Amino acid sequence: MPQYNDMFELSVEDMDLIETALRGSAATLSLAALDETDNSKAEREETLRRVHDLLGKLHDQKVFYRPRDGVYLGG
Repeated sequence: MPQYNDMFELSVEDMDLIETALRGSAATLSLAALDETDNSKAEREETLRRVHDLLGKLHDQKVFYRPRDGVYLGG
């Protein structure tokens, strides 16, 4: 049985593109879930929940830079 590849070679730009695409998908799903009233609404909400969970996983893996000396000016 084939195994999954667990070694990925993605650049920061690749990750940014993936995150942007997921956010666009989440926005589209949110708008569509508001308009629908049948059973597909539940499916869309479940997909939206999965997209948000994946975005959370991506966020948790980021390393945020903070300089060691000097004053940190965040924005």
